[in-house]
Amino acid sequence: MSEERKRRMVVGMTGASGAIYGVRLLEMLREAGMEVHLVMTKPAERTIVEETGRSLAQVRALADVVHPVANIGAAIASGSFLTEGMIVAPCSVSTVSAIAHGFADDLLVRAADVILKERRRLLLLVRETPLHAGHLTAMLLASKSGAIIMPPVPAFYARPASVEDIVEHTVARMLDQFGIRNE
Repeated sequence: MSEERKRRMVVGMTGASGAIYGVRLLEMLREAGMEVHLVMTKPAERTIVEETGRSLAQVRALADVVHPVANIGAAIASGSFLTEGMIVAPCSVSTVSAIAHGFADDLLVRAADVILKERRRLLLLVRETPLHAGHLTAMLLASKSGAIIMPPVPAFYARPASVEDIVEHTVARMLDQFGIRNE
């Protein structure tokens, strides 16, 4: 990779609850000086507004490039588009299943599939509970393909004082998986 080019990260957001994880991730990637390419599903757009009170324009403004989910010909759908990897936060179980089975019918899943085939890091912040055997099987299959499965589990040893502290800790842990420095 060229030293002159910013490090790139692809961020996917699905309609699973926990949109704040994706929003805070975008903020922290920006703080880290990363070039961020964002793709959101239609359910993600609804969840962002309902859960965070932020407008879609505010969230889109946190990314350098926003790719429409239907544009399977976008740059992030090509293995020649060099990135550090991809984080899907929050990640619905249906998206985990699609990734696990290579069912790339939209740009988010296609980009994740490309990340896996190129042997780059793919982190899935899976937001579902409780889990049945089908959910667990899909996560296991995605993991066997190279994905990092990371449910957002609070770390109470850090003595969080707020929901923001819990979110911040989880996002910092996600960035650690990519060697991205953060405070």
